[in-house]
Amino acid sequence: MQQYGVLVVDDSSFMRRCISLIIEKDPQLFVIGIARSGVEAIEKVHRLKPDIVTMDVEMPEMDGMTALKEIMRTCPVPVVMLSNRTDKDPKATFQALELGAADFYLKSALLQENVKPEIIKEFLDKLKAIAQKARKTADKEREQNTASENMSEILENILNKPESSIETKSGSADLLIIGCSTGGPSALQSILPRFPKDTHVPIVVLQHMPPGFTKPLAERFDAICNLHVKEAEDGDILEAGNIYIAPAGYQTFLDKKADNVIALRVEDCPAVETLYRPSINVTLDSAAPIYRERLLSVILTGMGNDGLIGCETVKKYNGKVIVEAEESCVVYGMPKVIYEAGLADVQVPLSNIFHEIMHYI
Repeated sequence: MQQYGVLVVDDSSFMRRCISLIIEKDPQLFVIGIARSGVEAIEKVHRLKPDIVTMDVEMPEMDGMTALKEIMRTCPVPVVMLSNRTDKDPKATFQALELGAADFYLKSALLQENVKPEIIKEFLDKLKAIAQKARKTADKEREQNTASENMSEILENILNKPESSIETKSGSADLLIIGCSTGGPSALQSILPRFPKDTHVPIVVLQHMPPGFTKPLAERFDAICNLHVKEAEDGDILEAGNIYIAPAGYQTFLDKKADNVIALRVEDCPAVETLYRPSINVTLDSAAPIYRERLLSVILTGMGNDGLIGCETVKKYNGKVIVEAEESCVVYGMPKVIYEAGLADVQVPLSNIFHEIMHYI
C-alpha cells in the first residue's frame, strides 16, 4: 500500500489539529509535518519533500498565495488550497489555480458539525489521487533521465503512437458538452479561449465546484474568450457562439420546446441521487435523446466516475465522446472509467483536445 506524506500549513493550531486528524483517518495518508506560515511552509517543502501540501490562504508573515508562488518556482509539489476565504472571494481561488495550485477545498465543508462521511472521503480521495499522479509523473521523469530509457521510449512512441479514431467530419455536431472536475479550471483555460468568434454551436460546461464559484468562473472566462460566457440560468435558450457554465448547487437539464428551440432547465432537484451538483450524467442524459448523433461530449480531468452513465447514453444515441489522456490529467479518474468502459471514440492529451473538438464543429 502506497503512502503519501502531507504537509499541513495553517496559522491556527486548532485548524492544523482538525485537518491533521481528518488526514490521518486514511491509512494511505500521513502528516509529514506542519507549518504556521508561508515562510515555514517553503522551508519544510524543501526539507521534508511532502507528496502534497494543504495550504491556508491568509497567514501572517507570508500568506498562502505568496508561498504557493515560491513553492511552484523553486520546488514544485501539489498544493491544495484550504481556506474559509475562498467561499467569500472566489477570485482568490482562481488566482491560486493560475499560480499552480492543484485544487481547492473549503474548510467550512470539512469542519461543519455533523459533516457527512462522503464529504470527508471525497477530500481524502482527492488528496490521494493528486499525490499519486504527482509521484507517478516524478517517477517517469526520473526514468527518462537515462539515455537508454529515453531512446526506448522514443522508439515506442514512434511505433505505437495511437491514431485518432475520430474521422474529420467538420460540422457534424450541433452541441458540445464539456465535463470536468479536479484540475478542470486550468484545463478549460487551455480550451475555451481558443474557440473563434464564428463558432456555430453552443457549448455547455459542467465543472464540479462549490456553490458561489461558477458565476465568477463564467465572468473570468467571458473576459478572456472570443465567445460570450455566462453562468447558465433557468430558461436560457441555447444559442450558437455562447458558452454556458452550469451553476454549482443545481442540476442542469436540456428541454426541447414546441418551437424546436432547446432551453436549459436549472433545478435544485434533491431527488436526483448524486454527489455532484451539477452532475455531468444528468445533463448528458437529457441532451443525448435531443441531439442524438450530433452531440459531442468531452470529459476532462477529474476524480470519480461522473460522466460514465451519461456517456453510455451519448453512445446509445450514436453521439461522440472525447476523453483526456492520463498523461495530462491532474486526476485520471472520470476519463479513465469512460475509456476503460469502451465509450471513448478517442483519448488524447489536453494539448490535442481542442484539435479533436474542431474535427466536429
